[in-house]
Amino acid sequence: MADRGRIIVPMAKTSQQKTSAKNRPRTTRRPQQTKRAMRRKATRPRNNIILIGIVGVIVIAAAVIAYILYNNHLAAVNAANAQAAAHAYAAGTSAGVMFGFNPQHTGFNPYERVLNTSDVAQLQQDWSITTGGEINTSPAVINGVVYTGSGNHKLYAVDAASGKIRWTITLGNVISCSPAVANGIVYAGSYNDKFYALDAATGQTRWSVSIGGSSSSSPVVVNGVVYVGSLAGNLYALDAATGKIRWTFSTGVPINSSPAVANGMVFFGSNDSKIYALDANSGKSLWTVATGSPINSSPAFSNGKVYIGSGDQKLYALDAPTGNILWTVKTGDAIESSPAVANGVVYVGSDDHKLYAIDANTGTIHWTATTGDKIQSSPLVADGIVYIGSDDDKIYAFDAGSGNNLWNSTLGNAIVSSPAVANGVVYVGSDDGKLYAFH
Repeated sequence: MADRGRIIVPMAKTSQQKTSAKNRPRTTRRPQQTKRAMRRKATRPRNNIILIGIVGVIVIAAAVIAYILYNNHLAAVNAANAQAAAHAYAAGTSAGVMFGFNPQHTGFNPYERVLNTSDVAQLQQDWSITTGGEINTSPAVINGVVYTGSGNHKLYAVDAASGKIRWTITLGNVISCSPAVANGIVYAGSYNDKFYALDAATGQTRWSVSIGGSSSSSPVVVNGVVYVGSLAGNLYALDAATGKIRWTFSTGVPINSSPAVANGMVFFGSNDSKIYALDANSGKSLWTVATGSPINSSPAFSNGKVYIGSGDQKLYALDAPTGNILWTVKTGDAIESSPAVANGVVYVGSDDHKLYAIDANTGTIHWTATTGDKIQSSPLVADGIVYIGSDDDKIYAFDAGSGNNLWNSTLGNAIVSSPAVANGVVYVGSDDGKLYAFH
């Protein structure tokens, strides 16, 4: 039984007991602190991931913006270059365009700055138009229009950019000479024995004149005079404005060769196997040089020299003032192709299937490039590239320095037409009846 009357006084804690109480760990608040710490530790990685993501997005956005700005800058530069090239081409061809590009028939376009050896391999067909006959004439490109003749008796004016036909005119028979365009007039012959001058914008006939025979010789226009040969054996000098005959010169046999004009002289070949030089004003004979076979090739004039091929398989280099033979190079077959001259090198095709690059001064062969058939097409040189067609149905682009095949495209038939290049586009006709544009 408990003693209820007894008073119990609590004992005071000793210092040892106080100390042990102080030192006793407080366990009641530890779980809460641990959770907070764990949450802080868990939050840090998530924050780092978010920060890394934000930085990544910023970097990617900056890269995209830089890429867009670079592409815009590149596009602006390319557009500016293309525009500058177009202006240069327009200025350089203001006197006219014709077979061999100019009156000297150098076959060299110094104004092309869009296509070069680094990007010509990217050429793709842009457009084509179909005519009713073979196209073995070479296109003339000027003022945004391509002019070409066809075996279907028609001359075509085609928009250079779109391929849309602007106008056509029937000239009465096959057109196998390449048109010349100068001062807003297109000059072309036909197998109906007539030679025509047409308005370049409309196709309306300005004048026509009988030249006594069909014409496969391509005209050249210089100083208000048109020079052209005929299959009747005459070379004509016609007034470019009226068609009036100023003078004629007869070889007595067909003239397929297209005349070149330089330094007041007219140079051409004839089926009598001779090369002629005439006074451009009077038609007086200045000299003749005999080769070993009829001549279908047309001469090129450069640096006081005349270069021309012959059916005797040779390319001739002649002193222009005297006609003295400076050198000859023999190929493996007849030369029907007309030479081009650029940067001290003569380029010419041969029926032996090869394109030749020959030193213009010495006659040394730098290189040859082989195609799959004979080459009747004539070369065009632009910005380090030689463009030429072949009877193997292909158009080629060769490196002018090395002869490497940079690009080719197969068309529907043989290519006798000589290519034209303007503002990054290659134009050529084919015996499949089509005019092509590659861009």
